[in-house]
Amino acid sequence: MTPMLLAPLELVYGSLVRARNARFDRMAVQRLRWPVVSVGNLSVGGAGKTPLVICLARLLERAGIHSDVLSRGYGRSRKTAERVDAEGSAQRFGDEPLLIARATGVPVYVAASRYEAGLLAERELPVEGKHVHLLDDGFQHRQLARNVDIVVMHASDLRERLLPGGRLREPLPGLGRANVIVLRQEDKELETPLRAYTRKECLFWRVRRTVSLAIPSKRAVAFCAIARPSEFFAALAEAGAEMVERISFRDHHRYTAADMERLAKLGQRHGCDAFVVTGKDEVKLDAAMRLRLNAVAPLRTAALTVELEDESAVLGRLLELLRI
Repeated sequence: MTPMLLAPLELVYGSLVRARNARFDRMAVQRLRWPVVSVGNLSVGGAGKTPLVICLARLLERAGIHSDVLSRGYGRSRKTAERVDAEGSAQRFGDEPLLIARATGVPVYVAASRYEAGLLAERELPVEGKHVHLLDDGFQHRQLARNVDIVVMHASDLRERLLPGGRLREPLPGLGRANVIVLRQEDKELETPLRAYTRKECLFWRVRRTVSLAIPSKRAVAFCAIARPSEFFAALAEAGAEMVERISFRDHHRYTAADMERLAKLGQRHGCDAFVVTGKDEVKLDAAMRLRLNAVAPLRTAALTVELEDESAVLGRLLELLRI
C-alpha cells in the first residue's frame, strides 16, 4: 500500500500509542532490586541498540560493575525465563541475546516478561558488589521500571512516518521520556532539532561505528538479515571488501538449508573467495549450514565495533544517573 492509503491506519496506530503511554504514565510498574538501564529506540530495527548494549556491558565490567542483560529474545521458541547458553542456538534464545552473550561474556537472560528475566538474574547471580541490569530494546517496554532510559537514534528517524506506513514505533515527542540520546558521530548535527523533543537535562552521547574484516575479500558474497542491509553493504565496501553479490533477507530471518544452497550456488557461479555476514547472522548458522558454505568458500564475519566518545565522561554521568 502507498503511504497515502496507510495514513488512516497511522492515525489509529498513533492514537493507540498515545493511549498506551498515558496509561503507563498513571500506573504502577514492576521494579527489580538492582538498577535498570534501558537501551531502546523509536524505530523498528537498525538503529544500533545491540552494539550499544555490548559496548555498555564492557564499559561497566571494566569499571568493576557487574552487569547482566535482559531481553525478550525475538523469535525464540520458548517464552519462560532462562539464562542464555553462549554455546546454544539462536532458535532457542534469539539471535541478539546469543550475540550479546558471546560478545561480552556477561549473563544474558531472556523471557517474554523482562521482569521475570530480571528476577531470575537476581536469584542466580552473586549479590556481592555493584550490579546493573541492561534492558535490551526496552524503551517501549514500560511495564518494567528503569533508572535510565537511553534511546539510540538513526538519522532517518526524523523523516520517518508512524507504523504501518513507516518505521516509527512512536512519535518523536516520546523522546521526552529519555535521559540520554545516542547519535552516530556523523549525525551529531541532529542534536539541535532533537532538542525540541527532549527534556532540558537530557544528555547526548555520540558513538563511532566501524566495520572490519580480518581477511580482505576481492570476490565476496555478502548476505544479511538485518533491518538496514544497505548500510552493512556500504560499510563492507568502505572496509575494502569487493562484493560480487549482495543478498538481503528480512530482519530476523531464520535461515534454512535452502537458503544455504542458493547462496552456495551463487558463490560457485561467481567464483567467490568468501561469504561475509554480520555477527547477528553468524550466530544463526548451524554446523550443517556452515559446512555447505565452507565447501565453496570460507565464511567470514564482519566485526562491528561501537565506541562511545569520551568513555570516562560517559561512565561518570551514567553512574551519577544510577546513583552508584
